[in-house]
Amino acid sequence: MGFFWAFFHSSLSPEIDIGATWPPFNIDAPEPWGIPLFNTIILLLSGASITYTHHQFILGQRTLIHEGFIFTIFCAVNFLWAQVVEFIYAPFSISDSVFASAFFMLSGFHGAHVIVGTLFIIVCYIRFIKNHFLRDHHVGFEAAVWYWHFVDVVWLFLFIFVYYWGGDVTI
Repeated sequence: MGFFWAFFHSSLSPEIDIGATWPPFNIDAPEPWGIPLFNTIILLLSGASITYTHHQFILGQRTLIHEGFIFTIFCAVNFLWAQVVEFIYAPFSISDSVFASAFFMLSGFHGAHVIVGTLFIIVCYIRFIKNHFLRDHHVGFEAAVWYWHFVDVVWLFLFIFVYYWGGDVTI
């Protein structure tokens, strides 16, 4: 929450030191319709697929559960790969401005949560394969699903405020 606060504080009232504009002078904000939109679609698909997997688990459809887990993990890995590509080719570094610092902290911290969520889902998949879950006793899997939805919602805030709105604010 603090990283969002720093972003909003700096963007809503940009200091004279950074040119009184947002994003700061000489900073090209990332285009929201490239990798960020791709990542948004990927995360929304992964959220739908993990929910689908959970419903199939409750119904006892083992084959469909395998496919759901694999697709969700596939989406998560693609998200992370696209995030790495975006970081490598970003036209600014974390030390270039307050925009760059907030951008890398917000998106990087989110990426760390995606890594944790992906590991969480992989562990649940392994436990599913080993029959550790029952149809009426699978709290760990439900926690992974809820965590993944949290990651999805935070990304939607990031996409809307940092990528879409954050690059277009002019004061």
